[in-house]
Amino acid sequence: MNEPLDRPLSPMINIRTTLLLLCFFLGHRSMAQTNPLAVPLVNQAGYNRGEAKRFVCYEAPDGSPFQLIRQSDKAIVFNGKIMNRAGDFSSFNPKDARVEYVVTLKGRKPSVPFRIADHLIEGISSKLAYDFFVDVRGSEDPVHSNEAKVYGGGPSRDQGSYGLETTFETLFYASNPALFERWTTELGDKKTADLIDLILWHGEFAYHHVDYNGPVANRHGTLGYEGQPRMNYDYWNTLDQLAAVCAGYHSFLKPYLPRQTYLNYRNECRKRWQAYDRHKVVRHWTQSTKWVDEGFQEFNEMGNAFGQSVFSNLFMYLAEKEDADGQPDQYLRWAQESAEDIIKNWDFNNPRHMWWIRNAEHITPQALAFFLLVAPDKAPEGTREKLMAWRDHMKQKTANFWQYRVHSETEWAHPRTKELGGAPALGGSMFAVAHLLGDRELRNIGWSQVNFVFGLNPIGAHLSNKSPERLAINGYWAGVENGWPRAHPNGYGMLGKVRGTLDGTPLDAQFPRPGKLMTANESTAGQGDHIGQNAYATEGWAISNRGWMATLTFAPLGTQKIRVLDAAGKKPLRNGKAGQSVTLELTAALNQDPAKAEAGWVLVSLDGNAPFQVPVQETAPDSGVFTARYKLPAGSKQATVSYGYWGLGVNDTIQIR
Repeated sequence: MNEPLDRPLSPMINIRTTLLLLCFFLGHRSMAQTNPLAVPLVNQAGYNRGEAKRFVCYEAPDGSPFQLIRQSDKAIVFNGKIMNRAGDFSSFNPKDARVEYVVTLKGRKPSVPFRIADHLIEGISSKLAYDFFVDVRGSEDPVHSNEAKVYGGGPSRDQGSYGLETTFETLFYASNPALFERWTTELGDKKTADLIDLILWHGEFAYHHVDYNGPVANRHGTLGYEGQPRMNYDYWNTLDQLAAVCAGYHSFLKPYLPRQTYLNYRNECRKRWQAYDRHKVVRHWTQSTKWVDEGFQEFNEMGNAFGQSVFSNLFMYLAEKEDADGQPDQYLRWAQESAEDIIKNWDFNNPRHMWWIRNAEHITPQALAFFLLVAPDKAPEGTREKLMAWRDHMKQKTANFWQYRVHSETEWAHPRTKELGGAPALGGSMFAVAHLLGDRELRNIGWSQVNFVFGLNPIGAHLSNKSPERLAINGYWAGVENGWPRAHPNGYGMLGKVRGTLDGTPLDAQFPRPGKLMTANESTAGQGDHIGQNAYATEGWAISNRGWMATLTFAPLGTQKIRVLDAAGKKPLRNGKAGQSVTLELTAALNQDPAKAEAGWVLVSLDGNAPFQVPVQETAPDSGVFTARYKLPAGSKQATVSYGYWGLGVNDTIQIR
């Protein structure tokens, strides 16, 4: 399936869902001046140093030479040739992160300029990723939240507790904690990391809505099993949110979360866990009135995702094993049973287990991956093999020049609705699985999903609308020229002034086929739902941005390193003497400003006791390597140095004699 869709199709797209651009090129001198398919399409912001780097020029014949031009002096810095409509320059890894480049092909306009820098994508995206969830809250008060005026009830506008904010916010923090401690001004006391404050806010919301079934502004459907009393609000999912906070308490929230508050959260989970069916995979629980998933589907992005029970039970396992009266084995068993359910029943050929559950799709592979990250020796038999099978399936479905996951041999994407749960979230799943399987090719395909978000797509636009309102509040990505051409700022989520919002993706008819005209970004789908004009084709959603945050969470996997070295910082050590000076060395996605040496920290634990922070300093501007001198203490037998949590970080150990 090298080019499964790069040929004329049988007429199967409903013509009512798209309008042909019969005059698309009128008023222009040439197609090359306006047609995104005639010019090199790149990640508009740029590429991470040391990672895959591709572009697509749809109309360029195979064998066409291309060049990378350094903008500052117009020097040619890389030469290559087009193959299958794409060019690859992954081996080009310049040291200066501030320089811009363009891709050129003879007779065509150049690409937009872009940079290549260490962890560039994480640097320009991480704060925006959580800023979104700050801005989209339905209220400032998590206790008195006025649910009846918030679509879906909250905590995020246009959403219920199924948003699982704390699940993915805690994972995000765990992946690169020192980075988030640089930003403290959005919430709370202005001294605590914004992301920590946001997690605590969402925890309080969940706790105070743990049995809420009152009015909400509106929602498309109701909750509960068929034939049982209907729920207005999905309060069962509040326990998933509390479980993540409970796990975070023992890892990194203890300085900020009073113990009594933690115990209150924990008690609610323990008391209601089985009553709310948190101990198992929940099926056929969400009754939707949306045309895209109408009725009682097996899984639904608005209430019961396939895999969320793995996450929540693992979080409770992590919490319970730290308490003297805990019952970790019980939650571990439920996590294992939920994972076994996925291993047995996850069907890659069932669209309702894959792309058709849209924003819930990313949870399934990421749940299995999290099991192998956080408790690899306790994951059920077949966990790794299931992820290997998913990996093979995804490679087959992305075997095209966009490296975009297609639906079938004849359909690139949904003909009627955006798929923000696709590429923006799929990258994270690929990063996680690639790390566990040691599969560089899959990681490279994951970066193509990120590139798709940043404009390497048939529209040639970032998936976020670049509105003046967002620019005015620092709510957009640096270095992106062309944003999504449409917006729906006043929908139920009221996302016009929400930073970092993703808005839309190309519909199926907008993917080019030979002999076919491209179509406008229009959709009449779902007009009977009264959601709003083009909302299904263009409207952001908190649950979509969650998947994008997950991609940023798993992106650093495999790139971070930690070592204990001799005093000169040269030789790795496994053994040392009390009183000996050693060098603690961290390589992490903390070098965000190439013009200055930055700082971070690592954790040191002696003989398994509570860890403490040791500051580290970057060895030179933009080196990405952070070090500290540390003296091995007397009276201890072992020191473990770590960064990150829950298998998302790295660690090293030295024996002390």
